[in-house]
Amino acid sequence: MNGKTAKRYAVTTAAVVASAFLQAFAMQTFLNPAQILSSGFTGMAVLIEKITSIYGIHFSTSLGMVALNVPVAIFCFKHIGKKFVIFSMLQVFLASLFLKVLHFQPLFDDVLLNICFGGFIYGGAIVTALKGNASTAGTDFIALYVSNRTGKAIWQYVFLFNSCMLCIFGYMFGWEYAGYSIMFQFISTQTIDRFYHRYKRVTLQITTHDPETVVSEYIKYYRHGVSVMNGYGGYSKKEMSLLHTVVSSYEVQDIVHHLKHADPKVIINVLPTETFFGGFYQKPID
Repeated sequence: MNGKTAKRYAVTTAAVVASAFLQAFAMQTFLNPAQILSSGFTGMAVLIEKITSIYGIHFSTSLGMVALNVPVAIFCFKHIGKKFVIFSMLQVFLASLFLKVLHFQPLFDDVLLNICFGGFIYGGAIVTALKGNASTAGTDFIALYVSNRTGKAIWQYVFLFNSCMLCIFGYMFGWEYAGYSIMFQFISTQTIDRFYHRYKRVTLQITTHDPETVVSEYIKYYRHGVSVMNGYGGYSKKEMSLLHTVVSSYEVQDIVHHLKHADPKVIINVLPTETFFGGFYQKPID
């Protein structure tokens, strides 16, 4: 293992530990006092514990988290990435462990404050894992599997799945807390969508007087296609070129750095891309 790989693994491990800690903290500090349900398979595990408790059976949330995630992890092991799945399952085991051994006290008595802060921190826990090249497993696996196939983020569909689960929760345990839980889901989903941009695309319009150098620098590091159109400046009348490419939004800062290194006077215009048709290289998660 070289130094670069070791560093990447260290960053992922740190992200996984931080994500698991934040998830346990959010559940014990905000979700449990407000009697609301968390998202994904963790929320499903909590729901199973509540239902089984009615019939005198104790199926703990920690055990449910592991039991629900293992089958999905086996499926995704080949389709998403081995290292990604391994680190994601490590996150699940750590979150389960933290829920058992750590005990956090509630901060607020107000339900709405618990929903707002809990939703943001819980969403932040998921984003932390995703940015570290892992996840909180469960519905994250499903969302990432579909996103890898389609090239589009589907967190809003995950929100709909969670809302359906919460309807069951509301029917059995009260619609008021189900409504609060849906508010929590919305906040956490919006947090993920706001801070995790892997599947969002942008268009770069690059103006340069040295297109050969800029293109050479670009294709050295990136596999996206780039078009070059030659012209001249309307004011200066000097020859110039307009380069056009579509990239993932998380790549923009690095691309700008490389292009400015190739041509310090380069002009780069970043435009949002709502829809894209055609071949697009998506870097594997691993």
